[in-house]
Amino acid sequence: MTVRSALTQRLEQEHPLDTHPETRVDFDRVQLAARQRYDRPFLLVDPTIVRTKARRFKAVMPRVQPHYAVKANPHPTVLRTLIEEGVGFEIASIAELDLLLELGVPAEEIYYSNPVKSRAYLEYAAAKGVQWYVLDCVEELRKIVAVKPDASLYLRIEVSNVGSDWPLSGKFGAPVPDVDGIIDEAVRLHADLAGVTFHVGSQCRNPENWRAGMESAKRVFRSMKLKGLRPRLLNLGGGYPVRHTKPIPSIEVIGEVVNRGLAAFGPEVRVMAEPGRFLVSDAAWFVCQVVGTTTRGGKRWAYLDAGMFGGIIETTEGLQYDVVTERHGKLVPYTVAGPTCDSVDVVMRDQLLPDDLQADDFAYIPNAGAYTTAYASNFNGFPLPEVRFVGVGS
Repeated sequence: MTVRSALTQRLEQEHPLDTHPETRVDFDRVQLAARQRYDRPFLLVDPTIVRTKARRFKAVMPRVQPHYAVKANPHPTVLRTLIEEGVGFEIASIAELDLLLELGVPAEEIYYSNPVKSRAYLEYAAAKGVQWYVLDCVEELRKIVAVKPDASLYLRIEVSNVGSDWPLSGKFGAPVPDVDGIIDEAVRLHADLAGVTFHVGSQCRNPENWRAGMESAKRVFRSMKLKGLRPRLLNLGGGYPVRHTKPIPSIEVIGEVVNRGLAAFGPEVRVMAEPGRFLVSDAAWFVCQVVGTTTRGGKRWAYLDAGMFGGIIETTEGLQYDVVTERHGKLVPYTVAGPTCDSVDVVMRDQLLPDDLQADDFAYIPNAGAYTTAYASNFNGFPLPEVRFVGVGS
């Protein structure tokens, strides 16, 4: 048994798996949309499902205010839907800031959660009225304070990402030995270091990561208070999983872990989280088309008109999607590649697909509302995927 499978088995034993009915757009509707009009890959989104996921998140963790990670899917219709549901927002760039401001979101309610920001971006955000900024090192602390001395700051700490499909520790998050130095520098600069945040890893299937993160945050809060700071924000970050090919704990199970941990934080502490994938992934299917198939050295290949540059990049880092077709042949392993001339544009290996798959067949990918169109580019001159919405031209 591999380390990964042993971990999966333990998680399944310790935490019940998600048994809620699948929330996704009806496949018949997706097929109809493809047949009615297809000139490039597209994402078909149902805003009703976005609403359902937002309400479910808020219901299981009533003390936690969700702030949607705009990077997951920044389409204005998605953002408007979440605004109507009372969801807040976190950003990683000033382009995302402008998008929210255009939709009427107050700047003071937007959290700038990219741990490393250019001075120009900080100056722009401060001029627009953004109050809250993340940091994870002394240098970023000094940079923010130099631009906006009265900024409210929250410290991103490093926590375990074990059990997540896409670990994020390493690039960001202050290691334990660095935390006291950052707090001391905040005191020296008279900075308002007011909170702590962490990220358990994207598509996290280990609820214990949230418990451990809150325990670490509690220790940092204690250190901050001892040095005269007034911590009042706990940001639980993102990582809330959705269904793909691996079993996941339900948001209700994660909520139980979070709610127990929050008992250690008094009412003066505002609690938020940064769900992205959880709110939008289930709400959409990604539709693309086979442009060719072949057999090389006894191995089957399928080429799609969307690859790692056209919306299916997360598979290159280990995320696994289901792929649905309208063929009924025997399932055999394929290597699946995109249409560009770059040799890195291979998005799936040993993907089981029908042996009678042919050019011009559609390939349908469920639960693809997050990090597909947001990642896409025009590399090689291929068009960006279209975003369509249920009930609008479909």
